[in-house]
Amino acid sequence: MDKLSFDGRVGVVTGAGRGIGRAHALLLARRGATVVVNDLGGSMEGVGTDAEPASAVAAEIVATGGVAMADNSDVSTAAGAQALVDAAVGRFGRLDILVNNAGIIRWAGFPEADAENLERHLAVHVAGSFSTTRAAWPHMVEQGYGRVVMTTSTGLFGLPDNVSYATAKAAVIGLARSLTTAGAPHGIKVNLVAPAAFTRMAGQPTDEPDSTRPAPGATQMSPDLVAPMVAFLAHEDCPLSGAIYAAGAGRFARIFIASTRGYVHPGPEPTIEDVAQHWATINDETGYYLPDDVLAWTAAFMAHLPRSGAESATP
Repeated sequence: MDKLSFDGRVGVVTGAGRGIGRAHALLLARRGATVVVNDLGGSMEGVGTDAEPASAVAAEIVATGGVAMADNSDVSTAAGAQALVDAAVGRFGRLDILVNNAGIIRWAGFPEADAENLERHLAVHVAGSFSTTRAAWPHMVEQGYGRVVMTTSTGLFGLPDNVSYATAKAAVIGLARSLTTAGAPHGIKVNLVAPAAFTRMAGQPTDEPDSTRPAPGATQMSPDLVAPMVAFLAHEDCPLSGAIYAAGAGRFARIFIASTRGYVHPGPEPTIEDVAQHWATINDETGYYLPDDVLAWTAAFMAHLPRSGAESATP
């Protein structure tokens, strides 16, 4: 097949000063995209600022013949997200690609994780993705084209001590699925990636004196091995919207939310005992289906009802 190119496209990558975001930015640039490298430059807990990481990545792109600019806006605030998009459009005249990669992690289990811990994760992961996309949306609608890649995590499957992180990453899925329906009439596709890579957020000892030595597993779990999936999701040839993909260590896979066919009670008033008696049928994964949106799910879930009943139950 022909080599996929991003010539003429302008992309913004948040959290692109290090790790996974850096890999995304470099690959997009190598394939011809103009890239805005956004990074506040704080610690993995979201503390502090440093303009150097974003500047270094932008300079690296320029040094190899690409076009890039650095941006240090704080995307966890609506004003910062708007400033980022305004800077990109003001400098390059358009915005085609938005990769929402910025994130933090503050390890804490439950109930030790307090409200502040949760709020900070939601501010960066969820509000950051919401606000940057909201700022970029009018430009994408006007040009009738856009690609948004959100970053979720397999951490939402459950892991000790990451309750706030997992909560935020699961919320991003709901955001992306909703935006998928909103973007469809405008040529905007929104997808998600769940990276599997060895970075400072995954335990890479980047702040230790000997951190220049490759850690065990670093090569096999390089952020560079995530970037091809993100680049494809950001490309005009990407055929799907609203999908979740895992990427890393040389493997690419789809993660999906599906529904079983379930059990339909023949009478008017099912009891607790009916639920218990048909528990195996309710959980039988044979013939599961993937709804395109909540209306499609509702239509399938209520298909056994008379049409008027199904319509009245549609949210």
